[in-house]
Amino acid sequence: MSGFGKLSFAQKKCVSTVGMLMQKTGMAGPGARIGVAVSGGVDSFALIKTLTIRKAILPFPIELMVLHVNPGFNPDSHKPLVEWTKSEGLAAHIELTDHGPRAHSDENRKNSACFFCSMLRRKRLFDLCSQYNLTHLAFGHNADDLVVTFFMNVVQNGRVDGLSASEDFFGGRLKVIRPALFLEKSFMRTAARQWALPIWKNDCPSSGSTRRTEIHDWLQLEIGRDKRIRNNVFNALTRYQLERQGPPLTPMP
Repeated sequence: MSGFGKLSFAQKKCVSTVGMLMQKTGMAGPGARIGVAVSGGVDSFALIKTLTIRKAILPFPIELMVLHVNPGFNPDSHKPLVEWTKSEGLAAHIELTDHGPRAHSDENRKNSACFFCSMLRRKRLFDLCSQYNLTHLAFGHNADDLVVTFFMNVVQNGRVDGLSASEDFFGGRLKVIRPALFLEKSFMRTAARQWALPIWKNDCPSSGSTRRTEIHDWLQLEIGRDKRIRNNVFNALTRYQLERQGPPLTPMP
């Protein structure tokens, strides 16, 4: 880590927790070509910065590529990302779409705006992975997302399910990974600020008014009453996730 200067506690927490999950699940081996979906928010920005440090630590080569699909609310919002990827020497594909406005238009009559926009974004990300021969697609979901998604599935869908740390798509040609799934958002937020990452505001009109936000706020209320709830739920879900993943296929240091 010497090439990145002295890391703060939060930054070390990001690097070590991401490394631990990647090692335990064998997320990526030599020659992995990882596309990182960077939205411009704290989570994905902190993840790509963390992965650049992990890349320097690994004893085998991997490649990183930033993938940004601008939803179209602000055509210029991604400009800071363009400059940042250049300064970091990272390959990047950054494009402007109309996914956001379409999701909030009459075209989308059956689904929530978030579901429709997310569906279009993910499809485009899959296409880009194929276009650039990427082996992995990484998302910045963190421990808070793991907990909220679990409760959303229980409450809305009546099933016990959650985000997976690693899962195969298209017959194993592409692996979707979430390296920060066991990392608390508070550490990502602090580390991102200390790294001076050029995060920008979410311009989506639905931001902060979704069912996910409601579940998140309810959980925060319950956790505020008893701090043990957070640790108990998180510990249970991390064990569940690791048991689902099984033993690592490719050892990572």
